Amino acid sequence: MFVFRRDDLPADPEFPAQLDKLGYFINDKDQIRKISDPEQEFQFKINKNPRWNERQREVMNTCIRDIVLSRLRALGLATLKLPLLSTPGDPHVPVLVSSNLSTASRVIVVLGEPVQDLAIWAYRSIGTEGIDIGSAVRFACAVLHSDHTSRPGTGTNGTASSQTVPNHSDTALVLANTGQLIWHCGSQSPMTLQSWLALPRTSAVDTPLTMTHRNKIPKNGDWQEHINCVFDEILAPGSRIVRADAQIQIVGIADGGLGAIRYLADRWETWHTRINSICLTNPLHLTHLELSTNADIDVNVGVDSTTAAPISPTSLFPASSSFASFIATRCRAYVLSEEPLGLPVPGAAEHGCNCFSSGEALNVECIFPRACDAMLSWLGMTYREPGFCESAYEVVEFDGEDGELSAGGGVEVVSTGLA
Repeated sequence: MFVFRRDDLPADPEFPAQLDKLGYFINDKDQIRKISDPEQEFQFKINKNPRWNERQREVMNTCIRDIVLSRLRALGLATLKLPLLSTPGDPHVPVLVSSNLSTASRVIVVLGEPVQDLAIWAYRSIGTEGIDIGSAVRFACAVLHSDHTSRPGTGTNGTASSQTVPNHSDTALVLANTGQLIWHCGSQSPMTLQSWLALPRTSAVDTPLTMTHRNKIPKNGDWQEHINCVFDEILAPGSRIVRADAQIQIVGIADGGLGAIRYLADRWETWHTRINSICLTNPLHLTHLELSTNADIDVNVGVDSTTAAPISPTSLFPASSSFASFIATRCRAYVLSEEPLGLPVPGAAEHGCNCFSSGEALNVECIFPRACDAMLSWLGMTYREPGFCESAYEVVEFDGEDGELSAGGGVEVVSTGLA
């Protein structure tokens, strides 16, 4: 029987939390590339032992988070801790809010994916397309500074310079934090599960830290509780953080959108005058589950079949004041699809709202970076036009054998009227 002493165990790998010391730099396209090979992206696998790869990735992600937060602060965003009135040492979740939140007449709330860090859409997009594109920086700049097309000045390591961009917009921004919901007592900070598993250990072969009740954050035990807390403590009229007459627009990314739909479905009588519109990516709600108690929508309408009966606007978009009717008329979703961005695609019967191609066919996390400009344009239009209603589309798939549009098959989109 072999017995290893603690001193004989391999030390946990350590990496410097600085981009240049990791061997990377930010090029003129805002992409992270290797110093030794400027054409090469971040290299995840540097060792046959997965622990080395995980530790290096987490340190790289830490550098990226610092850069992103620095740029967002230069754009005027500040940190708000949930639950409210939390002291610095209390377990809390940071969310980012613009400085004009209490005075703006329009508030855009982004509810992201539970697997991502605060203000990060996709590390994959950050690596391939650029830091601003894969994070909330470009979106925040478009929302808060529509007259300013470029990002704030940055230093040599990607951090923002002291030069800030003035805010001339009456639109406020709230970036929720559905991912960093585990409280690490040692660093007095919240983190995602991925970051928790990558925390330093006594040795490279030790097991991850054990979670206890001390790692729970009050009112933010999971992503649904966090979304509820954002609505209850920030957006509700009684919070006095936003104007009582402010129009709120929701951007829900995957589970974030599902959480918003579930929250509002149970409280629509309270919120129906405050929610202006909802835009989703990769919608996860279903008409027969989240919307079935709010309206008698015929969820069996077959818009995704070649044998489907024609859709009537009154069946898919009922003329009622229910939450389901709101979803049908003032909500749209962008989904994985090989079709060009903005093309109507099947999914309305399943989700109760029009679905459009995102132009992204493979990765759910990359939908928002690709479609955010189109989503923001639609949100602006719905804010300017309170009476706007989504058109009801009949999306019919065909295989090309009997169809005349294309020998290879495809979809045919027919507008059946306004909702």
